[in-house]
Amino acid sequence: MFFRAATADPADIDRALAYPADEPVAALTADKIREELAENRMRPEWIWFAEDEDGEILARALWWGRADSERPIALDCLQVRSTVSDEPGVAAALLAAGHEAFGNRPLYNMTLPADWRERPELLGAITWRLEAGIRTGLSSAIERLRYEWTPEAGTPEPTGRLVFREGTDEEFLEAFVRLSEGSLDQHTQAELRTMDAEQLAREDIEFYLDCPGERSWWRLAHLPDGTLAGMAIPSATPYHRNVGYLGVVPEQRGKGLIDEILGEITRFHAAEGAERITATTDTVNAPMAAAFDRAGYGVSEIRLVLEVPSGA
Repeated sequence: MFFRAATADPADIDRALAYPADEPVAALTADKIREELAENRMRPEWIWFAEDEDGEILARALWWGRADSERPIALDCLQVRSTVSDEPGVAAALLAAGHEAFGNRPLYNMTLPADWRERPELLGAITWRLEAGIRTGLSSAIERLRYEWTPEAGTPEPTGRLVFREGTDEEFLEAFVRLSEGSLDQHTQAELRTMDAEQLAREDIEFYLDCPGERSWWRLAHLPDGTLAGMAIPSATPYHRNVGYLGVVPEQRGKGLIDEILGEITRFHAAEGAERITATTDTVNAPMAAAFDRAGYGVSEIRLVLEVPSGA
């Protein structure tokens, strides 16, 4: 078996697009792949095949990045023909070849329906993907709820419980540090096992500065007496406005202030004409999920994220 990246030859790209989506796990459509290629979020060198000796494609992996990314950020699609006897083995070898070429191991976003645990036909397809991830070092699995808001849900009116203002870089750094304490976010918990809160805060800031959203959107949240209560980091993806990062400092938690901060982000995006606002939270973060539910955000899908464990 031979593993290689696609070339820029249109015929090679056409072969990638023609690969059949014959599994229960949803695959990207040919039109969607063309769109991503046109926007430079997918590239021929990020599309990898496993071929037999006759040149038949037995597996396909599609990685994604931002238009200006030097290396891919995430694996968006992984497929192995049902006729292959060792699906996890072939998938793992294909991922390993891509990782070696990229010089990194991007996370794997597996998009699943919200009721995937109740659908036996999905379990086998998910199981071999999990095994392939483990074999290639993507052994940390986080299940996330993907939420969406649309204008039909309405926007909450400000209550006056919080005052929102712009802040300096130093103030936001301090806020990120304080919000990480006691966080229920699994990624935050994992990162804090290998770095201190300030280092993580700096990485988080760099991440959101690199997103399509603007730094000028960021707001600190204060009680009327000036006490810091939390912060709101409205953001965006290449496709939609996004909730981004929000939170309440430890000493102010449990008072319903997360609803005020989420409401501020929702109002901001809605005022800018957003027709859809996306958001994600871990399934174990029940307080955050409940806040999205109260704000009229609906669960659209589950994302099973496989990545390299922190410190590995």
